[in-house]
Amino acid sequence: MHILISDYSGHPFQVQLSRELACRGHRVTHLHFAGFQTPKGNLTVQPGDPEQFAVEAITLDRPFAKATFVARWRQENEVGRRIAARIVELRPDVVVSSNAPLDTQRHIQRAARKIGARFVFWLQDIYSRAIGAVVPQKIPVAGHAIAAWYKHLEFAMLRKSDRVVAITEDFRPILTKAGIADSRIAVIENWAPLDEIPPMPRDSVWAQAYYGQTGLRFLYSGTLGYKHNPHWLLALALRFPDAQVCVTSQGEVADGLAGDAAAAGLTNLSVRAWVPFADLPALLGGADVMVAFIEPEAGIYSVPSKILSYLSAGRPVLGAMPRENLATRLLEMHQAGLVCDCSDTEAFLANAQRLADDAALRQTMGHNARSYALRAFDIENIGERFLGVIAN
Repeated sequence: MHILISDYSGHPFQVQLSRELACRGHRVTHLHFAGFQTPKGNLTVQPGDPEQFAVEAITLDRPFAKATFVARWRQENEVGRRIAARIVELRPDVVVSSNAPLDTQRHIQRAARKIGARFVFWLQDIYSRAIGAVVPQKIPVAGHAIAAWYKHLEFAMLRKSDRVVAITEDFRPILTKAGIADSRIAVIENWAPLDEIPPMPRDSVWAQAYYGQTGLRFLYSGTLGYKHNPHWLLALALRFPDAQVCVTSQGEVADGLAGDAAAAGLTNLSVRAWVPFADLPALLGGADVMVAFIEPEAGIYSVPSKILSYLSAGRPVLGAMPRENLATRLLEMHQAGLVCDCSDTEAFLANAQRLADDAALRQTMGHNARSYALRAFDIENIGERFLGVIAN
């Protein structure tokens, strides 16, 4: 088959799937939007990649206006049109689309229908719920109508899809209640590319140059957006003045965090740009404790993929997340981290203190994290499961 995987964000595990499917003899075209600010995966063709594997970056003529509602809406539609144009030109047999904003996804699905390709909606998040939480606050009068429209649009597209891949079983009852047949839903949890994010020594040459020699290292690596309240990072830096709180992120929230840290005189909190993907293992391996958090409103609807990279790297996780979130359950079930409710700052700091004081606990949880990743992130098994979805 010719399989086109459209991964709006360009994350590491989606392009690993594309490589795996190409290694099985399929022609695979991997599209991603280069202008979206997020940590990127290995998005160039490498020596040894199959001949039938291709990666294409979709670009815009100006920087992506993430923080401006109307400009962002226009650009998300334009990205959708550009991806749709490539779909019509390439005429794949199957289109798998992941992480796309709903306006972008609408163009992608229409293009797949136009050429008679099967369409698989790879559902990473229930986006209309996020829109319903944010837009009415930003646009008080029309916000509720806008949110209702996007809820209608999202579930209409899900119903029109040939198959839906959900990242958690928690999505299944929501989807079936909205009229998506259970037989068209497959649950395949997200993962991280094991071979590309191996455990690395804490004091590698790269890590020593990046972190320096001072103190315990807390690391947050990933997107900071509306689902992420950075007060957790400020609280860590205040409670542990002799530790490093290192944040690798970009965008408006990251800039605001850097400003707040400077205003508070927190010299132990640094905000830096994302590192190249090739340096990610050394970045993660150089940390002692990985940090993850999402807001209560995220509930079951958003699973932080950064945690999967943390697990692959074999480091313990300090989390503040809803109790019902899949990531919370994974960390607690496999004893790979300490998680508190995302409204309890003191519990978060108490967990941080426990990890800071107990090197043996950090080592055990890091070992548990990697052990889980080795069991769950087998790309051959994951590729087989996706082919089962695509072919039926």
